[in-house]
Parts: sequence; C-alpha cells; structure tokens
Amino acid sequence: MNRVATIPLQRTMADAIQRAQRNLAVTQTALSTGKKAQDYASLGTEAVRTISAHSLLSRQEAQSVVSKHVSVTLSIYDAHISRVDTVMSDLRTQLVTAIGTDDADGLQETIRGAFEEFRSNLNAVEGGSALFAGSRSEVLPFAPETLEDTLLTTADDAFRNDDVRTAAYLTEGREVSYGITASDVGKGLYEAFRTLAGAGAIGVRLTPAQKESLRDAVAQIDEGMGALRSVNAANGRRQNQVETLGVRAEQRSLLLRDIIASNEDADLGQVAVDLAQQRATLEASYSVFAQIAGLNLTKFL
Repeated sequence: MNRVATIPLQRTMADAIQRAQRNLAVTQTALSTGKKAQDYASLGTEAVRTISAHSLLSRQEAQSVVSKHVSVTLSIYDAHISRVDTVMSDLRTQLVTAIGTDDADGLQETIRGAFEEFRSNLNAVEGGSALFAGSRSEVLPFAPETLEDTLLTTADDAFRNDDVRTAAYLTEGREVSYGITASDVGKGLYEAFRTLAGAGAIGVRLTPAQKESLRDAVAQIDEGMGALRSVNAANGRRQNQVETLGVRAEQRSLLLRDIIASNEDADLGQVAVDLAQQRATLEASYSVFAQIAGLNLTKFL
C-alpha cells in the first residue's frame, strides 16, 4: 500500500513537472519561431518601443519604394535628354560643316532624321504615360509629326504639355519635385527646326538664302542647347539628392531593424542551452516522480 506521507510530495512533484513542461514548451516555441515572445504583452516595457519601431520601419520601407521609383524615372529622363543633346550636337556639326564647305550632300536627310529623333524622345512613354507631358497623360506632348508641320505650328502650339510637376515625399516633411516637361527640354531647339524647314529643299549646293538660314539655325541650336543642358544639370542634382536620401533611409531602416531584433528575436544559442537543461530537468522529474509513486511498505520492509 502507498504511504500517506507521499501524497503531498507527489502533488509537489506533479506541479514541478507541469512547470517544467510549460518552460520546455515556451523554449521550443522560441526555437521554432526565433522570437523570444509570441505577443506584445509578453515584451513588457519594451512593447511600446517595439510597436513604434515597427511603425517607423514600415514608413521608411514605403519611402524607400518611392525613392527607387523616382530614381529610375530620373534616370529615364537623363537618357532621353542626353539623346536629344547628342542628336542636336551632331546636327549642329553637320550644319557648320555644310556652311563652311558649301557641300550639303545628304544634309536634308540628316535634318529629317534629327527631327524624328527629337520628336521620338520628347514623346517617350513610360508606364503607359507620356514621360514629358506633365499631368496630361492622355496626349503626346509634342504635336508636329513631320518637319514640314513645324512651318504651320508655333512653339506654343507645338507643345501640349502642362506645367504640373511630379512630386514625391522621400522623407518625413521633405517633398521633392522632379517632373520635366517637353517644353522645358525642346522649346528653344524647336525654333531651329522651324528655321530649317523654312529653308526649303536643300540640295548638294546651298543657296545664299539657305546658308543664312543654316547660320540662324546654328545660333538657335546653341541657345536651345543651353536651356537643355541646364534642365539636365538640374535633373542630375535631383538624382544625387534622391540617392543621398535613399542612403539615409536605408541607414535608418537598419537601425530600426536592430531595435526590433533586440526586443523580439531570441538568442538561439541561449535557447539551445535552455532547451537541453529543461529536457534534462523534465526527464529527472519524471524519474523522481516514478520512484515516489512506487513507494510502498512492502518495498520499505
């Protein structure tokens, strides 16, 4: 028969086994999830700081997405503006050469090709919307379709973009305006094409009137290129600004992740040690309980 005195001891051991089982279950959960607590209530006084860090991190990640989108858009702006710069520089060289040598063989095709490149880049589409149209996504910003169309279209009528500038919030309280319109890029250069179109069909030899038109066009290209490069320089400064803000946002995100990790993430090395100790404790508790439960007067005698 069991001794009466062993009953309270059995209850004590049963309670100890239950505590060991609970501790082991908590440790196993920490090992499987990598988290020291499964809810904010279990974090105690660090819960408020952790919630705040999560909120700030979400905001930083959202701003990082916007920053990358803006950076890509600015790079696309740069590519198209640089292409216009190259085309117009080459055209200027051809005009100056023709004026100096009085040999205009192939110049008419060169002018038409430059106009097509000019038009194509100003009407570039990105993400289904015209890149240089401002807020007027339903129209292409540069209207004339052929070089001859420029004769009947003034600069004000040629450009259909509005003056709305795209803007984005890249950091708290910091708005960056980065939109560029077709008229910003090409309005000055457009006058050169009107002048060249007005020169008529250019053959192998230039007439005196055509030479004068070409000289006027070169001057207009020089003036328009100044405005074009000013726009592209401003775009480059914005690229640097966006890159700097992006780096700072990434640094803040790393800091916030460290704060969250220090409050939430379990020390897996310590968890492994605790797991081994708690398993040994539980197994020892089972062994002791079995021995106590098996005590009786016959074994004692």
